[in-house]
Amino acid sequence: MLQRVALLLLLLASSRAFAVETMRIAMDDPGEEVRVSGRGLGFGPDAEDSSFVAINAGQATVRRRNGKLEVNGAPVIGDAIRFRGGMEATDAGGPGNEPLKAGNAQVRGDVVVRLFKSSLQLINVIPLEDYLAAVLGSEMPVSFPLEALKAQAVAARTYALQKKLDAYGAAFHMGSSVLHQVYGGVNREDAKTRAAVEATRGEVLTYDLAPIEAYFHASCGGHTESGQDALQRNLPYLQPVDCPCGKLPASRWSATLPEAELRKALKSSPDGMRVTGRTPTHRVTRVTLADGTVVDGVQFRRKLGYTRLKSLDFDVEASGKNYVFTGRGFGHGAGLCQWGAKAFADQGKTYREILSHYYPGAEFQQLY
Repeated sequence: MLQRVALLLLLLASSRAFAVETMRIAMDDPGEEVRVSGRGLGFGPDAEDSSFVAINAGQATVRRRNGKLEVNGAPVIGDAIRFRGGMEATDAGGPGNEPLKAGNAQVRGDVVVRLFKSSLQLINVIPLEDYLAAVLGSEMPVSFPLEALKAQAVAARTYALQKKLDAYGAAFHMGSSVLHQVYGGVNREDAKTRAAVEATRGEVLTYDLAPIEAYFHASCGGHTESGQDALQRNLPYLQPVDCPCGKLPASRWSATLPEAELRKALKSSPDGMRVTGRTPTHRVTRVTLADGTVVDGVQFRRKLGYTRLKSLDFDVEASGKNYVFTGRGFGHGAGLCQWGAKAFADQGKTYREILSHYYPGAEFQQLY
């Protein structure tokens, strides 16, 4: 724990030196060629204090050729190159705010193109607060109340910083998919998401002075799950709590799956299938098939599809040649419930009250 606190202080001291905390987000791999474009485009080595050379045309084609990098047909030294926009308006000391287009994505901050396995990889080096404005627009409906968006902003900031600590020294800190936090670039920003981020700027949740693992999900169905049961993470601030989302229509779902589809997914007959294990919050831990095969609940949901079985809080019954699943919630159920946050905000709760409910025992810290 002391090592993590020391590392956090080191990261914050470094960010103050460069005037901004940044994240390195891995984007879709583009293959062996990618085009980067933007107003005032420049390029240089992949370093925070890099000097950048302007590209007059405002666009560059990066290719992998014979295991090396080329920019507009000219070879470059090293296994990574960094692009920045708005060079006529910013110095080389910090990322410019001029959006860049890299492949199919439009992002703020810098874009790194690096050799990766047998192709190229794109990494967006972006100020943390700009990153969060796009994450909020990807993770939570912007129609939600501002206090709910502010709660999501603090949770997402905490989650990102904790992942950065875990990945310290790596080429990137997080991906851009649902495996981490969904990040859709500039197109996912909104005036409300920026307002929520700015209102909570630099604020995170900590436990024993270290950023918590601030997991979140769409809907818990009425009761959040423990970190141990949901994620195999036995954390004191991820405990089951009651949630008002259970009264909302958005927390209920059903799915009808044909017997043939289940047979293919499970590689066994679903006849006689039954739930044989649940957590204290009613989420499925084991499903036993007719031949006696026991399938772990998490694996069962993965095999049938996360969008089909939206959570593990479900019941199932046979109906002719089909199986009908009826469930509650959407996601793993640990930590912040987004629809619950909306319900609490509609009741007049502040974002701090919301977060204290879903992460009991966590403390608020202003990092910058």
